[in-house]
Amino acid sequence: MKTKLRLSLRTRTMFEGYAFVSLWVIGFAVFMAMPLIESIIYSFQDLKLTGGKLASTPVGLKHYRHAFTVDVDLLPTLQTTMVKMIVHVPLILIFSMFSALLLNRPMKGRVFFRGVFFLPVIIATGQTLSTLTKQGAATLPIFQQAGLKETLAEYIPLQLLNPLLTMMDSLTLVMWGAGVPILILLAGLQTVSPTLYEAAKCDGATGWESFWKITFPMLMPMLFISTLFSIVDSFTSVTNEMMRFIYELIFNKFNFAYGAAVGWIYSICIFVIIGIVFFLFRNTTALSQERR
Repeated sequence: MKTKLRLSLRTRTMFEGYAFVSLWVIGFAVFMAMPLIESIIYSFQDLKLTGGKLASTPVGLKHYRHAFTVDVDLLPTLQTTMVKMIVHVPLILIFSMFSALLLNRPMKGRVFFRGVFFLPVIIATGQTLSTLTKQGAATLPIFQQAGLKETLAEYIPLQLLNPLLTMMDSLTLVMWGAGVPILILLAGLQTVSPTLYEAAKCDGATGWESFWKITFPMLMPMLFISTLFSIVDSFTSVTNEMMRFIYELIFNKFNFAYGAAVGWIYSICIFVIIGIVFFLFRNTTALSQERR
């Protein structure tokens, strides 16, 4: 007699998760693991191209010391990149949340509008985004051309006005980068049971109270994923100063070893930021999952 192998729901879910992740693991092992290991090794060596081959000489922490003590461009470029990320990511999340709430409401042409919000993800990528940025399409020149800054400066202190104008000037990039977070949050909204809102309405809760007591806590895992995606997307964007700085070192100046060291310094900064995000979202995500 044949016996069927019975697996618990938890075990089946675990195997499905491993099967899903295995594709990425295989791709990482085949295409990315070796270049990453080589870049770490190169960052501790001097490399010279001789006879079509790279000749290496171990130099220890020379490139890392040079980055922090000699290179006057690295830290300002890194600081600019971090400030842009701190400004852009909250704006992207707020815009994505607002857009997802609107697109989740029943209305005519809802599918069309969802496609419109996701279209920049397909079009404004890679070389296309780089070309548009060079042409000034990623900024809003109205603040400079119409003399709006001088007018507002009469009523708002420059210490407050300059950051506000910087945020407004980056709205185009925010809308371009909000496509994937909108889809993630929209998927999260569709998993919230309507009975929760009906029960809250029977208890006399307003729409604002329902959002903060039901919608926002239930969307916390999706907000966490959207935050991670937006951070990584910001740090790897073609408009990113650090990415251009590393590109210049490696492909224009052919300084492979120092470029590898700068790349790993940049990667460590990214890992630290992501670690902070994990720490901040850890308690809120666990609480929202308990509510589910």
